[in-house]
Amino acid sequence: MEHELFLLRHGQTEWSANGRHTGRTDVPLTPAGENQARAAGLTLGTLRKGQALVVTSPRRRAVRTAELAGLVVDETTEDLAEWDYGDYEGITTADIRKTVPGWTVWSGPVPGGESAADVTARADKLLDRVRAALAETEVILVGHGHFGRVLVARWLGLPAQSGVHFGLDPAGVSVLGDERGEPKIEHLNIPPS
Repeated sequence: MEHELFLLRHGQTEWSANGRHTGRTDVPLTPAGENQARAAGLTLGTLRKGQALVVTSPRRRAVRTAELAGLVVDETTEDLAEWDYGDYEGITTADIRKTVPGWTVWSGPVPGGESAADVTARADKLLDRVRAALAETEVILVGHGHFGRVLVARWLGLPAQSGVHFGLDPAGVSVLGDERGEPKIEHLNIPPS
């Protein structure tokens, strides 16, 4: 692999600011989120070395983040969409725990949504495509918090549930690469500057 993979989480939305699980719901960026996206573009500009394939989730919060960051989107794909929270869409973890004590998306059931195995399969499919593209160009994936954390875990060969250990804040930039053939994290969750 000759090039690096950049992950950009979308900027702040009203739901991300108040901890509501936001998978399929297409909420817009807040004004603060728009500013974060612009700043993330500056951060990316200092890290990138050349041309890039830019792929986004189809959710407008991701597409708008890419646009405000100054990126030209080459493709949108559901493969990069956020974890499908099913019946927990729009609900906070604290509210879910009132009926399912100790629940987390990483270890608990997600009724009507995606399991960790489902998300793993989707992440692996996407990363197979990314690894092939990295032979030719840098790749920038613009997506979401939980799914981005799964991508980091799977990049390293860890189970999706290990994503719990990687924080990705709104408009945070992460860089994944390798060292002599071993996958590694170059940078994790650089805040927009």
